Amino acid sequence: MSQILAIVTMEKERVGGGAPIFIVDNSDQQQKVSFSLEKILDATAHDLKNGTMILVKHS
Repeated sequence: MSQILAIVTMEKERVGGGAPIFIVDNSDQQQKVSFSLEKILDATAHDLKNGTMILVKHS
């Protein structure tokens, strides 16, 4: 079972839900925030290729 721990997006109007959402201005900032959260949360970052990355904890 996997769990989405966070969402990092440049498209705030396209995301919602119960996970924390981090809004960024550009892809460089998205990469930096995603990879920092990846280390902090011990999760895996997945790029959805639509301006959004999700951080997932795989069990």
